[in-house]
Amino acid sequence: MSRLLHVDSGPYAPPAPARELTAVSADGARLHVEIHGPDGAPAVVLAHGWTCSTAFWAAQIRELAADHRVIAYDQRGHGRSPASPACSAEALADDLEAVLEATLTPGEQAVIAGHSMGGMTVMAASGRAAFRAHAAAVLLCSTGSSRLVAASTVVPIRAGRLRTWLTRRILGSRAPLGPVTPLARRILKYGTMGAGSAPHMVEACSRIVHACPRKVRYSWSQVLDLLDLDHGVRELRVPTAVVVGTADRLTPPPQARALAAALPQCTGIVELPGIGHMTPIEAPGLVGGTIRELVQAHIQVVSEESA
Repeated sequence: MSRLLHVDSGPYAPPAPARELTAVSADGARLHVEIHGPDGAPAVVLAHGWTCSTAFWAAQIRELAADHRVIAYDQRGHGRSPASPACSAEALADDLEAVLEATLTPGEQAVIAGHSMGGMTVMAASGRAAFRAHAAAVLLCSTGSSRLVAASTVVPIRAGRLRTWLTRRILGSRAPLGPVTPLARRILKYGTMGAGSAPHMVEACSRIVHACPRKVRYSWSQVLDLLDLDHGVRELRVPTAVVVGTADRLTPPPQARALAAALPQCTGIVELPGIGHMTPIEAPGLVGGTIRELVQAHIQVVSEESA
């Protein structure tokens, strides 16, 4: 289980949940789930990415929980969810189904937002019964469906076998990340964030990523290397918005454009100038605002008077 090293003050400090629960996945994996905001409010489900945790969504939770029921969970092996030997796209889909079934009532719909591996989780689950029953709309942030290593521009050379090999070695490294030092922050900023990212954003991302155990980081890197969810994009038959930063080196804009072109109901793609891969932290207002817009457009709120 990850060490919890997130920041404890400022906009990226995780707010205290209204309640917590454990969702049990199909293979028995136990998932830490947090619920924020008032009961009965429109529901939002947040799925974080590789090496992150629920703390990654702190800014969106803080903004949305005033009038939404925000459900955030730790992917297996991340945050407070114990590691599991099963690491696969199918396991990600199982886990999201388990969270939806544990937190939403029959027939209740939610906007589901996924960042990076969280977006891939959504694509993997797109054909599942629980997903189709509960998904009103989706936000895909900084993500892709296939050829992730080959498309990455972390290594600043021409695309080809050498770049793919070097990228695979970097992203799949078994080396420990160690403490969050000035050098570590510079490296993480280069690989995952835009050049203009403020120091407090870099600090928040660094603490979250460095908290992920290296075995978990390595195991999931192998899954992402071979991932092919193009079929899942075509099965994602709910209104879906796409957000990407123009400086994203991990899932660059061509990945997002391919998603937008393949989605059956794409509501639009937003490319954020100068923003890197960590869009929920680098552009918190836009990500939170997009989620809010999807709720307003696609979730029907029934008042007590009309119920």
